[in-house]
Amino acid sequence: MVSAERLLAFAAMSFLLIVVPGPSVLFVIGRALAQGRRAALTTVVGNTLGAYVLVIGVALGIGSIVERSVLVFTVLKLAGAAYLVCLGVKAWRRRDSLQVAFTADKATRSGVRTVWEGFAVGVANPKTIVFFAAVLPQFVDRARGHVVVQILLLGLVFNVIAVACDSVWGLIAATGRGWFARSPRRLSLVGGIGGLTMIGLGVTVAATGRKD
Repeated sequence: MVSAERLLAFAAMSFLLIVVPGPSVLFVIGRALAQGRRAALTTVVGNTLGAYVLVIGVALGIGSIVERSVLVFTVLKLAGAAYLVCLGVKAWRRRDSLQVAFTADKATRSGVRTVWEGFAVGVANPKTIVFFAAVLPQFVDRARGHVVVQILLLGLVFNVIAVACDSVWGLIAATGRGWFARSPRRLSLVGGIGGLTMIGLGVTVAATGRKD
């Protein structure tokens, strides 16, 4: 199984990625501001289910290919790092776009629908796809075997952290609708900080990895 050191390192890097507002977080915030706590939390559930589908896909397919090929791993890692940097630059340049959450659809929707919509966003989240395909395999201990099980476990750790962080975002947004509305610049600041953090994460991904 995964060693405690690798598990903690993966958890730390996952937290850095998750805490940055990305497509899933923006969607959760939008639902929270438009429809309240219940919609925010059901959206988080959907996001998490979608993200874990990506984990399973990596474990059963891409993960095995990456695990066996240094070349494929390096290409994915560098592509992932470049993409994270691009996302960070875009988030910085478009940091005011967080204000779009205030114009979200006000219509009331069922819990099943918000779960499904969250799932669609989670399974199509490019930030998560890149992370699982290019970063997650770095933390697999091939000498211990059971690569698929290790990937599924690491993916579970990621999703537990994601549920906690995304729920906090949603609850804060639902509780502080008026506070955000009075100063949209606060959302712009969040987007700017998030962009810089993502750029730093991309650089870290490019600079670390397997030596074999």
